[in-house]
Amino acid sequence: MRHAIALATFILSIAILLPAAQAADTRPLVQMPPPMQEHMLANMRDHLVAMGEIQAALAAGKYDQAADIAENHIGMSSLEAHQASHMAPYMPKPMQELGMTMHRTASRFARIAQETAVDNNLPRALGALADLTQKCAACHASYRVH
Repeated sequence: MRHAIALATFILSIAILLPAAQAADTRPLVQMPPPMQEHMLANMRDHLVAMGEIQAALAAGKYDQAADIAENHIGMSSLEAHQASHMAPYMPKPMQELGMTMHRTASRFARIAQETAVDNNLPRALGALADLTQKCAACHASYRVH
């Protein structure tokens, strides 16, 4: 009897949650050739890895290291390595602007992290990192690639 109740509860839960899971993704689909799509996704994975490394460096009090990671993997200095100029023509203008804002915010975080090495104002650095994370999330909430 308990198994029947558990099964019924499971089926009812799926029936309730399935429509929400199947809701259409209303974000605009950004069309690009498959190699460019893969390149963009690889860049975003690199950004995500960098975010984790930045957090680890901050936690260890290695503020200059956090700044270096941010600037070289996400900031304005990373644009050439990520071949951003080749990606931009495939993005709608508002997406390009979100991306540039994210890269500028990463460079701003890097400057603040370097200052944190001197003034030890970790809350300010964490606030700048939160701002960077919000910029990433804004783009992901607004557009989809696949």
